[in-house]
Amino acid sequence: MIERKLILFEKPGRECTGPCLAAAAERARALGIRQVVLATTSGQTALEAAEAFAGQEVRLVGVHLMAGVWAKYAAPDPAKVAAAEAKGVQFLTATHTLMGNLENAVMQKFGGVHPGNLIAHTYYAFGQGMKVAVEVATMAADAGLLNMEAECLAVAGTGVGADVAIVVKPAYSVNFFDLQVREVICMPREKGEDN
Repeated sequence: MIERKLILFEKPGRECTGPCLAAAAERARALGIRQVVLATTSGQTALEAAEAFAGQEVRLVGVHLMAGVWAKYAAPDPAKVAAAEAKGVQFLTATHTLMGNLENAVMQKFGGVHPGNLIAHTYYAFGQGMKVAVEVATMAADAGLLNMEAECLAVAGTGVGADVAIVVKPAYSVNFFDLQVREVICMPREKGEDN
């Protein structure tokens, strides 16, 4: 049996970012994890992660929103991305595995619900950040940016910043159900208004 601490933030949001990244860096050190995937819209969370993981031998992969939704939500900030890249962060912009992909185009045009959206909304039971953490881990795997034989940390948030960190045994999207969430390091106790 393993006993360990779980951090529950009272509410989701940007103010959780510092403590979330600190807890993730601590757990990566304890488990010897050397790959971290994180959601980052502007690049700010990736920049903060580079600082939180400074001195650790980890590969940091920042996953942006796909370009097709930049006009609706936000695009990467070139200055923040450049600053994070200078600190060793690698960035990925790709089609979202669960939501916002071809299935969504079919739903918008013809209606119905597709498997990716059902899976995404199931993860939403744990909050938006949990869904996004699983999604960015899969996106990074599909892009060939992860050692598939090793665990990784996946970090994401509810809207802006980071409030979820999990330990994941990653899987490619074609083997999505082989993905394992092995530990929850931190998450908000409440989901937030949009989930």
